[in-house]
Order: sequence, then C-alpha cells, then structure tokens
Amino acid sequence: MGIAYTIVFYIFVFLAVYAQVFLLVTFFEKRKKIVKHSNDLDLDYYPTVTVTIPCYNEEKTLEDTVNSLLELDYPKDKLTFFLVNDGSTDNTLEVKKQWENNPNIKIFDKKNGGKHTALNVGLENTTAEFFACLDADSFVHPQSLKRMMSYFQNDIHTMAVAPSIIVHNPKNILQVAQKVDYDMAIYTKKMLGFMGGIHVTPGPFSVFRKKVFDDLGHYTKAHNTEDQEIALRMQEHRYKIDHCPDAYVYTVSPNSVMKLYRQRQRWIYGFIKNLIDYRRLLFRKKYGAVAIFTLPLGIVSVLGVILLFFTVIYNLITFIYHKIIQIQTVGINSSTTGFEFNWFFLNTKSTLFLIILLYILVVISSIIGRKLASEKRWFSFTVLYFVIIYRIIAPFWMLKAIYNAILSKEESWTLERRT
Repeated sequence: MGIAYTIVFYIFVFLAVYAQVFLLVTFFEKRKKIVKHSNDLDLDYYPTVTVTIPCYNEEKTLEDTVNSLLELDYPKDKLTFFLVNDGSTDNTLEVKKQWENNPNIKIFDKKNGGKHTALNVGLENTTAEFFACLDADSFVHPQSLKRMMSYFQNDIHTMAVAPSIIVHNPKNILQVAQKVDYDMAIYTKKMLGFMGGIHVTPGPFSVFRKKVFDDLGHYTKAHNTEDQEIALRMQEHRYKIDHCPDAYVYTVSPNSVMKLYRQRQRWIYGFIKNLIDYRRLLFRKKYGAVAIFTLPLGIVSVLGVILLFFTVIYNLITFIYHKIIQIQTVGINSSTTGFEFNWFFLNTKSTLFLIILLYILVVISSIIGRKLASEKRWFSFTVLYFVIIYRIIAPFWMLKAIYNAILSKEESWTLERRT
C-alpha cells in the first residue's frame, strides 16, 4: 500500500480517536451538570404546546403513538395534537377518525407532498408558544415533555431541545445493533449540547419555541432531512439547541437490512447535501462548535468508514493472493505439527493500537449512553453486534449516499416507508 495512502489512513484514524477522546473529556468535565429529573417534577409555568404528527402509511403504529401523547404528564388544556395525513395509501386516515371528537386532537388530510409539508401544516395552524414534531412510529415517555420544557424555563436563550431516542422493543440482531447505535447517540448528543454543537433536531419529539419558525421561516424539503436543515439554520443564527437526556422517546427501528440501508443512505445523503448548502459554516469560529467540531467530525466519519472498508478489502485480497502464490509454489502444507503461538509475529503497527483504542472508546461511549438511557446493566456484549454489523454494511450506504449526492439522486421518504 502506497505511502500517501498510509499517511491518509493514519490521519483519519487519529482524528477519529481524537474526537472520541474529546467527547470523553467533555463528559468528565460536565457530568455533574447532567440533570436527571424526578417523576414529580413541577414547572413554574406550563406554556401551550402543539405537537404535529406527519403520517404516511402509519396504520400499524399511529394508535400507539397518539395514545402515548394522550398519556403525557402535562396539563391537557395546554396541549394540542395535529395529525396530518400526507396522502397515505393505506388505512391511516381511517385510524385517525377514532379521535375526531377528542378536544385535544385536530385531523388534517392533504395530498402527498413530503414530511416537511405536513409539518408546515402544523405550523400554519398553531397559535401555541411551543411547537413539537413526532414521527408516527415513535412513542413518548409520560414525563418527556415536562422534562424538556424545564430546559426552556431554566434558560430563556434555549430555542430548541432534543430528546433521547431509544429503540423500541428490538426483536432481531439488526435492531439490537441499532439500539447500541442509538444509545451512543444519546451520549454524543448530550456532549454536543454542552458544546453548542448539535446539528440535528430529530423528528421524534424535538421541541422548539415557536419564535424559531416565526424568525427563520418554516421547514424546507432539505433533501428529505428537514430536521437537520432547521438545526443548521438555527446554528447559523446562533440559536441555542440543547439536549434532555432523560426525555425518552421510543422509536420503531428498521427490522431488515434493506430498510436500514435506505434509512441511513437518506441520512448520509441529507448530511452531505446540507453540508454543501451550509458550507459557509465550516471552520468559521463565529459559528461555534458545530462549525469547528461537529460538521468536520461528520466528514471524517463518512470518509473514515469508507477508507477503513477499502483497507480491509485490500488487505484481504492481498492475503488471499499471497496464499495462492504460496500454495502454487510449495503446495498445501499437510504437516500435522500443532500451531505454536509466537509473540514475534504479533502485528505491532501503531495503526493496530490506534484502532484498538478507537474500539475501546466506542465501548465506553456505549456504556455511558446506556447509563443515560437508564439501562439496568451498564455493559452489554450487544456492542459487538454493532461493531460487526455496522462495519460490514455501513460503507455500502455511505458509498451509495456519496454516489447519489454527486448525481443529486434523491429518494422520497415515502419510498423508505414502503420498503
């Protein structure tokens, strides 16, 4: 492998390790500031909140989603729920009719236009002080809204609060691997919140001051990642985004490789295109951590995974080639001599130690994430599922996302939902 490639590989591995160490140092510095609310939390003031649920073919999950909202521990006269049917082709609209007479629920039916248009229906019809969105395959913890609203109450400069998203009832190895991913994201997002570097306000129950949309405008299509674009728009205008680690939202994760592939491909595609749209933020100190740390880290993550993938493929092909040459030269060794381990043959290249260190840091981040998610066990060997599965399939959705971004081939969120 060429010297230039080796140097690039070292740089990416070092940056990945550096980022993980930086997050860990932030955790140790700020861990005493991580708030864990009790179930008897009481606010000084309960502002009005509108929650909009955009729906496309959600007949299987919508009822549980709405019921979780109805069970929120929050004054009912302060809550309004908008169910926006975005041209569903299944029985979603029929399912909604059971709440027609509920005073807290309003039902809207529109032609299919994409998730951002459904959210904008909510914005156009609300008079509430706060606006929240909730995907129709997600379920909120009864205390989540109250806990998030405490952040707005404690800091008038906080303009949006993101929740902690947890995989709901994982049933197969793929979903278990995703649970590890989501647990680590809880830890990462909280550290980014401390730094002021959050770049996504996720669809499952992010809460905004309505002023954000009054000042900056409504949602845009944003390459089908409107939750990332609005966060970057807020960061550009220096609007504070925080994270509430114990505001739990449970989401139904993809249960097949193809569904996960489409979801992550859309996410990475959206990141690349939004990064291009907001390239003016990159490395500009005045935009804070999102410009100096978060977005560059995203670039390193995407390119680093692909680089590692090709390195593994190259080494595998090289190994097979050398074995074939060896067999052709001396034949298959039929010796019955037992294997004897020799420390002399252990790979001691510095890259090996860096990669081992990186995986150790991944395990640590999963442990911290599990603790923030209030898991009973602080460690689980399911992290191995994450490492193995994601290492195999993540490069494929990243490569496809880059390819689509170059050609501007954009897939609809409705296609992802149908898969």
